[in-house]
Amino acid sequence: MNGSKPRKLFGTDGIRGTSNQAPMTVDVAQRLGQAVGVRFRKEGHRQRVILGKDTRLSGYMIESALISGFLSAGMDVTQVGPLPTPAIAMLTRSLRADLGVVISASHNPFEDNGIKIFGPTGFKLSDTTESEIEAYMREDLSDRLAAPSEVGRASRLNDAAGRYVENAKASFPRGLRLDGIKIVIDCANGSAYRVAPTALWELGADVVKIGCEPNGININLDCGSTAPERLCAAVVQHGAQLGIALDGDADRVIISDEHGRIIDGDQILALIGKSWIARGQLRTNAVVATVMSNLGLEHFLAEHGVTLLRTAVGDRYVVEKMREVGANLGGEQSGHVVLSDYATTGDGLVAALQVLAVLVESDRPASEICRVFNPYPQMLRNIRYSGASPLGTSMLEEARREIEALLDGHGRLVLRASGTEPLIRVMVEADDPALVEQSVSYMCDAIRALTPA
Repeated sequence: MNGSKPRKLFGTDGIRGTSNQAPMTVDVAQRLGQAVGVRFRKEGHRQRVILGKDTRLSGYMIESALISGFLSAGMDVTQVGPLPTPAIAMLTRSLRADLGVVISASHNPFEDNGIKIFGPTGFKLSDTTESEIEAYMREDLSDRLAAPSEVGRASRLNDAAGRYVENAKASFPRGLRLDGIKIVIDCANGSAYRVAPTALWELGADVVKIGCEPNGININLDCGSTAPERLCAAVVQHGAQLGIALDGDADRVIISDEHGRIIDGDQILALIGKSWIARGQLRTNAVVATVMSNLGLEHFLAEHGVTLLRTAVGDRYVVEKMREVGANLGGEQSGHVVLSDYATTGDGLVAALQVLAVLVESDRPASEICRVFNPYPQMLRNIRYSGASPLGTSMLEEARREIEALLDGHGRLVLRASGTEPLIRVMVEADDPALVEQSVSYMCDAIRALTPA
């Protein structure tokens, strides 16, 4: 078995694709379950996997295929039904399971689905381990599956949702309550549709629910963190103090203030960072974010003696850097917020509770407390290309140097390839909006000149 080959199935967030089309097919899911079972089998120890999902119609299909694969490899499976991704990571740790698996395509439309795997500590598997699993999937495993007497068993954990609700509530500062606070919660018709409203209500809030009626095909459809307009309108309509929008698997969050204005992940990081600095809770004087986070966040943290450490785009890279340096706060502009004191991955509900804690303690409106820094003007454009990627070519590098000289320390240029489409993402931010637009247009023209129409 050779696990050194590059990964083809696993991306930065597990395996993902259109359901019933490669690689999100029944046979791939079943083979994945068998490969995982063979890879993690231990003599004298009965392996157990916690298996959860979001609300997509195809989840039933993928779930059944995965279960058959795990059982045939001798692993026991505990099904928990629709629950947020961070809930599966938490349950894997608290139940001392060997693995946690989530069937979800996060913020993607219902046609897509995906599979994410967590190790026993609640962290996503390493690239090396994922490569080893793919290598097993390429082999004939028929003689390595479980003997008839060793085939696994499947069961359900009926109190899984309650366990997660209590865990989320425990992250809210002791002694605080949400009594008298009206909150609109949009669960994107996804996996948090029961647990998130329940946790807020049990903490005392007056809860207005939207996006909490999943039917298998409406997950992320004109709702949730990727389409927060409905949330913002509902906040104003109901006179709420705050709005919370989660995505399909509830590992990211976007906030709306009382006026229906969006608070993105960078402002959430700044708010929590400021609060934790005051409490003495922020460790290592560092916050981890990606190259896409606004320069205004970096400058704000620097004013408080905190360094912003940047990673490649992807919450797994944020978590890896946090573990490396011992940081307990990190995240992405898109709304992944990782609070390692409470969770091993992004948890939209737990992050929202930290924002609510500041709201209650300050007794000030969200519009005041959530505008922590003035963001630099920022523009992002996606340029489609055909053929080989133009990234790294001498002509594009020359154009990059010209723009960086033009910015002259007053802004940033980020060029990166999409992980799923033939796109180059061009992001520029600077203190001068005209300079931002000029720089983005120049880089986009340079990319178009290097790729066939």
